[in-house]
Amino acid sequence: MRNKTAKNKDTNTSSDGFIRVISGQFRGRKLPVKDVQGLRPTTDRIKETVFNWLMQDTRDTNVLDCFAGSGGLGFEALSRFAKSATLIELDSSAAKQLELNITTLKLQNAHVKNTNTLSFLEQKNLNAPFDLVFVDPPFHKNLAQTSCAFLEKNQWLNSKSLIYVEVESDLKSFEAPSNWLLLKEKKAGQVFCRLYQRQAN
Repeated sequence: MRNKTAKNKDTNTSSDGFIRVISGQFRGRKLPVKDVQGLRPTTDRIKETVFNWLMQDTRDTNVLDCFAGSGGLGFEALSRFAKSATLIELDSSAAKQLELNITTLKLQNAHVKNTNTLSFLEQKNLNAPFDLVFVDPPFHKNLAQTSCAFLEKNQWLNSKSLIYVEVESDLKSFEAPSNWLLLKEKKAGQVFCRLYQRQAN
């Protein structure tokens, strides 16, 4: 979950904040975000770092945004011409806002799953695997490692999928699956960002 932002000054909107798309076809667009407990800031600076890492690897990808929250990473990928995006969000009001933002952007290639991410990933994936996955769970709930294990185990990834994982910087216990190659990492305040690429077994 991501991007609890400053209060939106537009009194005609029911949302309590916004995210800004920083590049691509929707560059500069501000999308409303519900003020939901558990949402936490993802700064434009971190998003810019992540998508600099992914500069050559976003276009035409099928994206899975786990713990989508505001959808900041999913919408950024779509702005940069990802082929499709599936956004998983448990909170019903946040999921509804994601749907509204999809409508606002007139996207036909984005879909919201209002469900528990772990329950979703625990199932075998019977459809096409995802090329790019964002794992950015709420902090201090030990969700990242289980999510990554399910991604690897249950056929959510192709042989060269890219996986971005964001966890609290003081989390020492996180370990990615053994066949994920660490490509990039950065510590930014309370956040530790890592980009992996899956290697076929």
